Amino acid sequence: MAVAARKSKAPAQPKAAARGRGAKEAAGKTSAALSNTPSFTKEEDLHAYHEMLLIRRFEEKAGQMYGMGLIGGFCHLYIGQEAVVIGMQMASKDGDQVITGYRDHGHMLACGMESRGVMAELTGRRGGYSRGKGGSMHMFSREKNFYGGHGIVGAQVSLGTGLAFADWYRGDNTVSMTYFGDGAANQGQVYESFNMAQLWKLPVVFIIENNRYAMGTAVNRASAQTDFSRRGVSFGIPGEQVDGMDVRAVREAGLRAIEHARSGKGPYILEMQTYRYRGHSMSDPAKYRSKDEVQRMREEHDPIEQVRARLIRDFKIGEDELKAIDAKVREVVNDAAEFATHDPEPDVSELYTDILLEPAQG
Repeated sequence: MAVAARKSKAPAQPKAAARGRGAKEAAGKTSAALSNTPSFTKEEDLHAYHEMLLIRRFEEKAGQMYGMGLIGGFCHLYIGQEAVVIGMQMASKDGDQVITGYRDHGHMLACGMESRGVMAELTGRRGGYSRGKGGSMHMFSREKNFYGGHGIVGAQVSLGTGLAFADWYRGDNTVSMTYFGDGAANQGQVYESFNMAQLWKLPVVFIIENNRYAMGTAVNRASAQTDFSRRGVSFGIPGEQVDGMDVRAVREAGLRAIEHARSGKGPYILEMQTYRYRGHSMSDPAKYRSKDEVQRMREEHDPIEQVRARLIRDFKIGEDELKAIDAKVREVVNDAAEFATHDPEPDVSELYTDILLEPAQG
C-alpha cells in the first residue's frame, strides 16, 4: 500500500547546525499549505480557541506550581502542541479512546477530564484522578476513555494497539488514538505494534507528535528516517505529514485517518509536525536550541494565535469577547489550583488500595 500524499506540510525541521533557521524556512512552506487547509466555521474556531487556551493556561499554571514546590517529580508541559490533541478530538467520536506518553495533561483536558481532578493529581492530593498516587504521568479515566499517561517511553504504543484489538474483538466501531513522540518512534515495541495492527487490520491511529527534539536531541541527529509518516511503509501502513500547529489541518487529517481505521482498513500513521516551547520537562533548560528559534515559532506559528487572528479577521470577533473567554478560562484554572492546594493528601491506607482487582460479587 502506498504512503498517502502529504496534504499538509508543517514547519520545516530546524537543522542542528543552523539552529535559528528552522522557523524562518517554515513560514514559506506553511503558507503554501494554507490553500489546501479547510476553513472552520465561527463556532468551530471558537471551540478550538477555548479548548486550546484551556490547555495553555492550565500548563502555565502547572509550571508555576512546580516552581513553587507544589508539584513534585517530573512535569512535562504541552505548551505549543495544543492543536494536535484538540484537532484530533474534533475529528473523533464518542467512545474512541486516547492513550499517550508522559506529556499528557493536554490530552486529559481535551478528553473532558476535570481541571480540578488533573491538578489535584499533579499535587498528589486525595481528589486527584488516581487519588494522589499517580502524579503527572499516571492518570486515567475510563469514563472519558482516557487510558494514560505512561512514563515508559513508547510503552503506550503496544497498549494502544491492545485497545484497538479490544475494539476489533467487540466490534463496537470505536478507534484507538495512540499518541507518541519522535523519540519514542525509534523504540522496538513500536514496530512490533505496527506489524500486529496491520496484520489484524486493527482500528488504531498512530499519532506521532514530532516536536523535533525528543528529550533534547534534534531529530536529524537521532533518526535515520526523519519522515515519520513513512515509518509504516514496510508494513503497508499509510501515513501523512501534517502541520501540527494548525488545528484545521489536524482535524482534516484526523478525519481521514480515523475513517480509514474505523472502516476496517487497519492502522494509519499521522506525523504531527509540532513544537514545544518549554524544555522536555521542567528541569530542562533547553540549551540545545536558540531562543530566537523558539521566539520565531511563537510569533509565526503559534496554534492559538492563528485561531485568534482568524476570529478577529474573518468573524469580526472583538478583543473584549476574546478577553472574556480568556478570563473564564483563567477562572477555571485558578479554581483548579486553589482546590489542588487545599485538598487533603491521601490517607496512608491508600497505599494498599487498587492493587488487586476485586472479583464481582454474585
